Amino acid sequence: MRTSAAADGVPLPDPGEARSLDELIEKVQRLKIWAGNPSYNVIKDRINAAWLAAGRPSGELARRSTIADCFRPGRRRVNDDLLLAVVQALHDDAGYLAQWRQVLRVIHGETQAARQVRVQGGLPGSVSGFIGRSSEIDRLRRSLRQGGDAGAASVVSAIQGMAGVGKTQLALQVGRVLAADEPFDHVLFVDLRGFHPDPAQPPAEPDAVLDGFLRLLGMPATLIPPRLADRAAAYRRRLAGTRTLVVLDNAATEQQVEPLLPDDPRCVALVTSRRSLTTLPGSTQVTLDVFAPGEAQDYLLSAVPGVAMGDDPAALERVARRCGHLPLALALLAGHMRAKADWTVTDHADRLEARHRHNRLDTGVEMALRLSYQGLSPDRQRLLRLLAVHPGQDFDAYAAAALTDHDVRTTGRRLHELCGDHLLQQSVPGRFVFHDLVRAYAADRADEEDRPAARRAALTRLFDYHLFTASAAMDLLIPAEQHSRPRVPPSAMSIPPLEDLAAARGWLDDERSNLIAAAGHAAAQGWPSHATRIATTLFRYLDAGSHYADSVAAHTHARDAAHSSGDRAAEVHALTYLGIGCLRQGRHPQAAEHLRRSLDLAREIDDPAGEARALGNLGVVAERSGRYREAIDFHQQARSLFDKIGNRVGEIRALGNLGVVAERLGHYERSLEYQRWALTLARELGDRIGEVSALDELGYVHQRLGRYQQALDHHRQALTVARDIATRSGEAAALNNLGAVYRRQGHLEESVDHLHRSLALWHEIGNPMGEIDVRNDLGETHLAGGRPEQARHQYILALDLAGQLGDRYQQARAHNGLAHARKADGDIDEARHHWRKALALYQALDVPEADEVAAHLKGLSGTD
Repeated sequence: MRTSAAADGVPLPDPGEARSLDELIEKVQRLKIWAGNPSYNVIKDRINAAWLAAGRPSGELARRSTIADCFRPGRRRVNDDLLLAVVQALHDDAGYLAQWRQVLRVIHGETQAARQVRVQGGLPGSVSGFIGRSSEIDRLRRSLRQGGDAGAASVVSAIQGMAGVGKTQLALQVGRVLAADEPFDHVLFVDLRGFHPDPAQPPAEPDAVLDGFLRLLGMPATLIPPRLADRAAAYRRRLAGTRTLVVLDNAATEQQVEPLLPDDPRCVALVTSRRSLTTLPGSTQVTLDVFAPGEAQDYLLSAVPGVAMGDDPAALERVARRCGHLPLALALLAGHMRAKADWTVTDHADRLEARHRHNRLDTGVEMALRLSYQGLSPDRQRLLRLLAVHPGQDFDAYAAAALTDHDVRTTGRRLHELCGDHLLQQSVPGRFVFHDLVRAYAADRADEEDRPAARRAALTRLFDYHLFTASAAMDLLIPAEQHSRPRVPPSAMSIPPLEDLAAARGWLDDERSNLIAAAGHAAAQGWPSHATRIATTLFRYLDAGSHYADSVAAHTHARDAAHSSGDRAAEVHALTYLGIGCLRQGRHPQAAEHLRRSLDLAREIDDPAGEARALGNLGVVAERSGRYREAIDFHQQARSLFDKIGNRVGEIRALGNLGVVAERLGHYERSLEYQRWALTLARELGDRIGEVSALDELGYVHQRLGRYQQALDHHRQALTVARDIATRSGEAAALNNLGAVYRRQGHLEESVDHLHRSLALWHEIGNPMGEIDVRNDLGETHLAGGRPEQARHQYILALDLAGQLGDRYQQARAHNGLAHARKADGDIDEARHHWRKALALYQALDVPEADEVAAHLKGLSGTD
């Protein structure tokens, strides 16, 4: 689709340069020019042609006005699917489109949202009273049996149909029928969120689903591979030889589904989607339509057995016809009919006919939703409306009580009543979700019936609840840093019982995606203080738990909220925490940019604590980049400021960081002194994060000094504390260091085992710096075991990644290792080449390893 503009030298825009939605829209405008500046109608026609070819219904095609909107700046949100379709229409290149998709997720803070998904080890809910669909059930049952008998690689049935037609209920019923025929060894279920009405709830990433499935199948988290292809392979190995049912509900695309399919003929996969998934391998396609008239009447008879028929024997048929024979509409209307015990079926039919004559309703679903809603008590109506403004994925009774300002017990009872009315569903016990259509209707009702001030008050109470409960959980989880978190005044609102560390961590884990969504909504819609305080309160939980994408999203929201509201102190916090998130992800230039802005602003407003935090983290960036003298200067300034203001936890961090740089420069006794001091203070203050770090660094220095038993003792203590407080980065580092000690002791199998577990964990949490360290250690272990080929592989991977991140020390380690591996193979010229590279890097860093490498080079002179 490139035209003359591209040929004339107009550069193809790089979406990766965009740091905001406005900047990304500017890139779209430039892409349109690059592509020859086609009209909006031309772009619309290209998109619709592609969508029609993919099976999208004509009612969902793009309009010229919506295409034009994609090029309009100043927007808070865009339709991502449409924007990506515009990009594809202008430049149809898969790699380029993937760049845009990733940038959109980063800007929206959605990367982790797409990775937030609940998987279940059983079928949810109940299909009691299931009526009809006998032909579809028989067809699915027959095709699944035939596929298994034929030894198909995978036995897949795809159920497609419009919203509300009962696809999920059919899949659950078929699953139960198959289980009755022959019990399954495992049952796996997931809602893939293919068509969620809220753009902030994107379709679930398949690698996140596989992570959950592998855990349910008994694989330890530390052994789950990091990459999608490897996870899919591990998943299929776990399912090999088993009879497993996999239900993939509400799928968006074939690409989302394919990695989740088993490949054993005894396994069964049931997939539901609103779209046709015709390219799934070996699948039986079942298009589900509305009920046949007889099925619809049978359903109503079973659903309202206590309702009298009245004068008209055809009343059931009239009711079913006015519902369009759509299962969701029938279920909703049945709940309404049960609530009016003094009405007959004839009364209901007459009322529906009258409403239809007056053209008051358009569809069966709209009619059923309106009647169901009108049949609710005012309190339940209000609850339903306010639940629809909740910005997160799901909710419990406590969050619902905060929204409505009612007590938890009453609210919980009403939630269950709404489930009985088919207006809510329970995803897992105690947590509730909407059907997409019901949520959209309830949101419309909220817009129509609740004053903006009332909706705002409800969300304020919800954000207060999130903040208050998160603060209470963090006070249990990380008590030593209570002083550094926002002060939250006492509240009379009800919160879940947080009796111990496990309960606090469990609540944070359950609500993490909702908390990030709350921060984003608060930042965008006028609650800046809530956005900044929620993000700051969650910082250590997100950082210690290695939820780095969530951390970047939360603190991006906080930075924007603080800047727009003029809260410069909060902006200092947000910039520092955003810098730390980027640092954890190995994005050092971005980290340094955020931290320098934080430092400048802290000095401008005379915030010594903020200044010290920025300095300390700039020191970490400098250390990771091999600028050790600069790092020492930053850390000493930070320590001095922390000491001046009496921030002892900050002092612990500064001491630990000084110890790391001292070790790197070969000043081992000085490093031990810093780390022992940090450990003493950490234990005195109950700072367990600081305790893990100090223990692990002490062990590492003992390694360097050849004191292997002392090193083991410290690393094992670090591992125990890290697991106790669930700091995954601390656990990964301790496993890595234990693997290094075992290698030095000659226990090579134990070394490889610990290093692989560490590598898997670093991959899982998305920390490339940790991966480099482990790969270099794996290279050394393979060399020690006489496996130079495997060692070279690890060193090459480490060298490539260290080069990308600008880590000169780890680049030098990799070159040194490659030199040893090449020498072991007899390739002296290559060994000399890599040792020269390593020597130049080590000398530039001014570290003691330079002398060791120089000696190796000198030793090669006799082999020329």
